[in-house]
Amino acid sequence: MSLPNHGANPHRLFAQLGIKQPSNILDFSENVNPAGAPDFIKNDWGNFLPLLQRYPDPEGEPFLSTVANYHGISTESIVLGNGAAEIFSLLATYFRGNNAIIVHPTFSEYEATLKGNDVEIQHVICEDIASWKLPLDELQHAMQNADVLYLCTPNNPTGVLPPKKDIQQLIASAKSANCSIVLDEAFIDFVDEGESFINAVTQNPHLIIVRSMTKMYAIAGIRLGYMVASSEVSNEIQRLAPHWHINGLAAEIGAHCLSKEQDVFRQQACEYAAKMRMRFQVFLRENNCLVTDSVTNYVSFQLPNSEQSKAFFMYLLERGIVLRHTENFIGMEGAWFRVGMKAPEAMERLEEAMTQWFQVNSSL
Repeated sequence: MSLPNHGANPHRLFAQLGIKQPSNILDFSENVNPAGAPDFIKNDWGNFLPLLQRYPDPEGEPFLSTVANYHGISTESIVLGNGAAEIFSLLATYFRGNNAIIVHPTFSEYEATLKGNDVEIQHVICEDIASWKLPLDELQHAMQNADVLYLCTPNNPTGVLPPKKDIQQLIASAKSANCSIVLDEAFIDFVDEGESFINAVTQNPHLIIVRSMTKMYAIAGIRLGYMVASSEVSNEIQRLAPHWHINGLAAEIGAHCLSKEQDVFRQQACEYAAKMRMRFQVFLRENNCLVTDSVTNYVSFQLPNSEQSKAFFMYLLERGIVLRHTENFIGMEGAWFRVGMKAPEAMERLEEAMTQWFQVNSSL
């Protein structure tokens, strides 16, 4: 039976499997900030309500200017999106009929949007899932016959961030091969803005960066993301977007999220994610699991005996614990699980349930 291709919405998973959903669910399949949205959204909600009666700014202000100021770039190089998902849809239209390279395992939305636009896809698989070391020679060779390379940095679902020098090498090779590079930096703000390649766009017009506001700020419901590229590419992609696609609430809330006032919020989110991730990685390794070298707010792991994966997944589901399966990730094929970091009590409940599993099944 085919399982949902995305995390979150656990009710869909229980329905597809025909399992009665427990009353108390812990959903580790989504990986947004467990602290929730910044306090200002709740505290200032009354000030946002009048925006419901107004047409939004057609250019997405004040979010557009705030993104430019946050990164120190021109508004001409920015395209806003109704979530990063819309950006990937626009990019797929932009690359319609071309040839793309996708590095697996990775976010399924790349292939889904590209296939819908008659893009021929070359699949390159990272064999070492735990370290997710990029096969540079293979990618450089593939770029000679490709129009665009899609790369998730940090990778989703492994959480691994390739060394900056490796990405720089690919950017240089892509330039000589006349191949664009799309870097999906949806989780880079959980690591360090210094790892972002946004400031490299001005010297590399073939480079396109995609960012999401969903993960750090836990605002998935209002749909907001953005893209940074050369002004020429940005203008062409902007023309593909519908009018009024950034709603007024999203533009206002997004601008507040990127303000200096939220520096502490961002710092605390990064510190908490690192603390919980490293603790959980230790727990997994103590139980002989293979664990990814994640640097963000989620981690992937494989059981000591991967043949037990389906039984383990169902065992946790029956206890109201939902992990992100990997059956639709090329190169993982269900043998791995991704876990988004949650509150301490949730992480403790997960570890307790897994400990019980290991005690019964470790010798099987």
